[in-house]
Amino acid sequence: MENQILGLHHITAIAGDAKRNFNFYSKILGLRFIKKTVNFDDPGTYHFYFGDEVGSAGTILTFFPWGEGIQQGRKGSGMATEIGYSVPKGSLDFWQKRFDEHNVIYNKPSERFGEKHLPFLDPDGLKLELIESKTEDTRKAWETDEIKADVATKGFHNVTLTLKNIKATAAILTEIFGYKLIEQEVNRYRYATDTVETAAIVDLVELEDEKHGHVANGTVHHVAFRVKNDEVLMHFREKVESFGLSITHQIDRQYFHSLYFREPGGVLFELATENPGFTYDESLEELGKNLKLPAQYESDRERIESHLAKID
Repeated sequence: MENQILGLHHITAIAGDAKRNFNFYSKILGLRFIKKTVNFDDPGTYHFYFGDEVGSAGTILTFFPWGEGIQQGRKGSGMATEIGYSVPKGSLDFWQKRFDEHNVIYNKPSERFGEKHLPFLDPDGLKLELIESKTEDTRKAWETDEIKADVATKGFHNVTLTLKNIKATAAILTEIFGYKLIEQEVNRYRYATDTVETAAIVDLVELEDEKHGHVANGTVHHVAFRVKNDEVLMHFREKVESFGLSITHQIDRQYFHSLYFREPGGVLFELATENPGFTYDESLEELGKNLKLPAQYESDRERIESHLAKID
């Protein structure tokens, strides 16, 4: 297997109220709720996963919903500041009407890199965009009763990182991950990999005077890039180390295996495998319906469940 980064794997953000987060992403945006589990490092809080039917890499948005008391985050430099979802051409009118119906805060569509995009905020202030990609996105959309395939999200289009200076971060993307600079508009630099057709884009926005962001409620915690398997994962561990950066040992996240490192601009990056996938502990039909716990917490299930908010 050739050692390649295969675009985005998942993006993880922080939310407040768990039920509000669940309702927004599964009902208003119409993503499939594919996994209800806990934060492996803090089993007293949820870890939610949303994606397509099977939880394909490049569609997975995950949240740590830490409750209403959490401090509000601040977007700024050294963090991922926007998450872009691919939607079919001609669908933005549908989404504007839907956002009006559900009191979602959004801006009117505009154009960037020849693509129409609709920016909006989730209930915690996380910034997202719906983007009509100029290249065809053939991924199968997850449908709901109210959101059909002709308007539904397909998965990630891009993620945007805001930085005081893009040079060091760009070097990680190009020299380690194999991305290339493909377009530039003013201070936004678009990098992409040709190893996959979708979820392949990272935008770097350079704002020299931007204050550092604060990761808390309504912000992105980390951005994960996809690799095929454990062998490729460890190949990239060596590459990151040889670049002079500190990187974790391999961590078992049950549905994938991970490494974490902070790139020079300040953004927390993760490398995550495709294996073993989200049907590891429940069937495709049952995805997201039951609280799934890693083996080390099963003996404490009753206490853990008693502390978690009811979401449905």
